[in-house]
Amino acid sequence: MNLHAREINEDVRELGELLGEVIEAQTSTEGFETVENIRTSSIDYRRGDADDRDDVERTLDRLSPDMQDIVARAFTTYFELINLAEERQRVREIREGSQEGVLEDSVTDAVEKLSERGADPETLEQVLDDVLIEPTFTAHPTEARRKTVKAKLRSVANDLEVLDEVRLTDSEQEDIEDDLAAEVTSLWQTPQVRDRRPEVTDEALNVQWYIENVLFEVIDEVYDELEDAIDEEYDGEIDVPKLYEFRSWAGSDRDGNPFVTPEITEETLERQRDVVLPLYRDRLKELSGVLSQDASNIDTTDAFDERLEEHKEALPGVASEAEERYPDEPYRQKLKLMREGVLRVGDVRSGGYSDSSDLLADLRAIADDLRANDADVIAEAHVDPLIRKVDTFGFTLAGLDMRDHRKMHTDAIAETVDREGIDYADMDEDERVEFLTEAILQDGQIVDMEDVDGLSDDSARVIRRFRKLADWQREFGVDAIDTYAISWCEEASHVLEVLFLGDQAGIVDLPGYCGLDIVPLLESKYALDGARRIMGTLFENDAYEAALAARNGVQEIMLGYSDSNKENGYLAANWSLYRNQKRLAAITDDFDVEMRLFHGRGGSISRGGGPMNDAMLALPNETVTGQIKFTEQGEAIAEKYANEAIAERNLEQMLNAQVRSRYNALEEPVEEIPDAWEEAMETASEAARQKYESLLQTEGFVEFFEQATPISVIENLNMGSRPASRSGDRSVEDLRAIPWVFSWTQARCIIPGWYSIATGLQAYLDDGGDVETLQEMYEEWPFFQTKLDNASLALARTDFDIAEEYAALADDDLRERIFPDIRQEYEDTVDIVTEITGRDSLLKREWLEQNLDRRNPYVDPLNLLQVRLLAQSHLTETERRTLRLTVQGIAAGMKNTG
Repeated sequence: MNLHAREINEDVRELGELLGEVIEAQTSTEGFETVENIRTSSIDYRRGDADDRDDVERTLDRLSPDMQDIVARAFTTYFELINLAEERQRVREIREGSQEGVLEDSVTDAVEKLSERGADPETLEQVLDDVLIEPTFTAHPTEARRKTVKAKLRSVANDLEVLDEVRLTDSEQEDIEDDLAAEVTSLWQTPQVRDRRPEVTDEALNVQWYIENVLFEVIDEVYDELEDAIDEEYDGEIDVPKLYEFRSWAGSDRDGNPFVTPEITEETLERQRDVVLPLYRDRLKELSGVLSQDASNIDTTDAFDERLEEHKEALPGVASEAEERYPDEPYRQKLKLMREGVLRVGDVRSGGYSDSSDLLADLRAIADDLRANDADVIAEAHVDPLIRKVDTFGFTLAGLDMRDHRKMHTDAIAETVDREGIDYADMDEDERVEFLTEAILQDGQIVDMEDVDGLSDDSARVIRRFRKLADWQREFGVDAIDTYAISWCEEASHVLEVLFLGDQAGIVDLPGYCGLDIVPLLESKYALDGARRIMGTLFENDAYEAALAARNGVQEIMLGYSDSNKENGYLAANWSLYRNQKRLAAITDDFDVEMRLFHGRGGSISRGGGPMNDAMLALPNETVTGQIKFTEQGEAIAEKYANEAIAERNLEQMLNAQVRSRYNALEEPVEEIPDAWEEAMETASEAARQKYESLLQTEGFVEFFEQATPISVIENLNMGSRPASRSGDRSVEDLRAIPWVFSWTQARCIIPGWYSIATGLQAYLDDGGDVETLQEMYEEWPFFQTKLDNASLALARTDFDIAEEYAALADDDLRERIFPDIRQEYEDTVDIVTEITGRDSLLKREWLEQNLDRRNPYVDPLNLLQVRLLAQSHLTETERRTLRLTVQGIAAGMKNTG
């Protein structure tokens, strides 16, 4: 059975030809021929048909500013279109693999694997009860494309889907091809570069789009596949609980972003509720068209009848209308009352649902009644999917997490209690813990949360936020916004400060009630090494123990991958994270606390990126409690969730990995790692950390970074609402991890993803280790295999011929002192990684090599043009726009920003 009419090569060729036609029509024959000459010359060099890039270099040197702009737009647009062709190919492979029953990492695959390993129904049910997957969408400034451009690209993607999956007449195909030509023409005429920095609202709307338009549509499909797989493998009923919950930072993450105000957060909460409730009303209306059963043909249960009568009493006017319109149709009467109940959520009128649990109870009553009347097939096809949606998205669409830097809370408390004659600022850590504990547990307030007079602007904002949080939980429900993360948390007092502020605002009332999960974000070496000190102090603290008990004994802990890598380097950071995850698991186990790890992953390898299912399977068994939370950021959101089939596939892979990991953890609660492996990592990581730190501490390194990468352009690219650095200082420490990685990626020298690996592993070998042990680690230890495979991808994306062009921008003495070391470390890392993996090439997946081979000839001209513009001391407005456009084009070509 042939499911598709096209192949990727056909899509790539036709999109390229169409773009060429548009360029010639919209610019000139000269413009088209210039682009074509650069393109073919670049391909010749990459294929080995030319000895050097002289043809490309000479052509770029002769370009006028206007022609530079055309070239940058041409190659950037090409990548935008080719990314869609590759997305379409992914969909083809998913559909064909599903049809042939060979799709790896699927939900069905997970159930089959557990069954093969002897998991009985009770064990599977326990695994599913334990699992909760929480993808958390952030507004980090890594999505380089404008919203308008993304909308046009989705239209192109839809046209490609129709051409590929629908049998068309000649006339219909011609119409689609005309639409495609029109969209590509419009795309060419649309500015790629933003003329303003996006506002927080723009970022929140962007996240909302993916949840509303894609995830809302596909979530029940994943449950359907899981239930079908269970029915196939197991006899008897196995209840499938809620397995996913989506969360967001967009509109509520205040850390380093002064534009996230209480007003913005409230707007986000309102808008998300206003989006999800009409979706439910629409589904209830559709359900009314299906459930047309006459009372004479069914025997409704007492439970259903009771809920119907209660609803009629709550909404007598609507009930009369429903009885008149549907006199003998009890389901339709009930559904009309339910639609009205949804409409009145948050309304001044009575009769609205108080929360989503009431709507769920009504839907379950209908499903149960249908089954009691032998209409299981109707319940499964039409009611159960809506139950899954309501259970997943509630009345909030996605719960919001708040976050701020620990210093903000410390300063706010110091200023507010100073008015009461308490010198909090001068207290040491033990004194702060004692004061906060007593203040939280005593009756009555310490500070007046209504009075912000005389406070600094930052402290006044913190107090206002907590005051408003109490209002938001009353208005939208506690689940709508019940998590507070503390960035750069390094002491127990930093957590207790948030608990204190929540107590003063009425969000916490101990013992018995706590409306917040307080999440320490451990990202510095000091914090990670001091995890037992921090968490042990909290778990032994009377106030915090009571707060945890009120939150069902679950402690969420966030690990920061980004800043940890920037501080310590790839190998040392990942080993530290691995060790500290095991340490945290031991600590929470000692105190009988359930841990939920929150992985602060970015899109890039250095920031914890890479295949999510591989990362989940590589986690230490001790840490796999079943609940897991992780960030989804930047262009990774579009790549994973813009297309329904790909989004569903990602959700399936997550569930596959988490179900298997949880079963592994039940079978082997403590993952036994050979001492030789741990010793190898200890030696290698320490040497790697020292090597990495020596690079950053090299005199003039910051100046080299500024001169040899486009960091200055990236900082002004209008990518996100948040500033690129935490202060005005120019230092690696102050720079945010995202622009740090983005800049090196642009320069094709992705040192955050591999630098110092060779030095570290060689130190192990020099200390008496052997390659055979490293090869054994790679073959048998998921952690080590995943880290080397991810590093291999960063190495493969690095290109030192291009990187050398950027290095040439730096002062001679800086370049000569710094760049040779970076190059040598790269070459050594390639050698040792390929020796350990036993591969001839860096990449183990052939399609990845093909992907890079297809892209490199088109990325190169953008890099070379960017270098020329960076080298100029003065730029015209056209040249500045072109320079910014090269950044976006390279990001599209590399499929990665930060």
